[in-house]
Amino acid sequence: MIETTTLPVRPSSFDELTALIGKELGPTEWHDVTQQRVNDFADATDDHQWIHIDPERAAASPLGGTIAHGLYSLSLGPALSAQLLRFDGFAHGLNYGYNKVRFPAPVPVGSRIRMRATVLSAEKVGGGIQVTMSQVVEREGSDKPVVVSESVSRVVEAAPQP
Repeated sequence: MIETTTLPVRPSSFDELTALIGKELGPTEWHDVTQQRVNDFADATDDHQWIHIDPERAAASPLGGTIAHGLYSLSLGPALSAQLLRFDGFAHGLNYGYNKVRFPAPVPVGSRIRMRATVLSAEKVGGGIQVTMSQVVEREGSDKPVVVSESVSRVVEAAPQP
């Protein structure tokens, strides 16, 4: 039986994955959203929209300051989810994509965010197992989530040891 109170959870079989369906994992540790991290993300993606990188101009906006890119918060999904669920017991795993993504609220620079995840399904597919998880990123002090997504991963069970 997989213990979900000790994070990260480390399933190593299809049966252990299916035992996690419907269980909320988390939250993760807090992640500090700094202006430097947002600027680095802007440089990496060539998305230099002023609301993200110009504190002076953003201060005069209705948001009152710079905010992180929605995709910045989403891009933390693999790192944050690894704090909750690890596929170390499998031969390998891949981020397969997302079915749904929404950004219900902004993330002001200077905020702290963290994730909770729920395994929605684990299904055998050609060559492995497809795992679908709900990922909710919350901002400290806010009642509204900043990212709500449904991630899809593919993992391959390790060969049995003789």
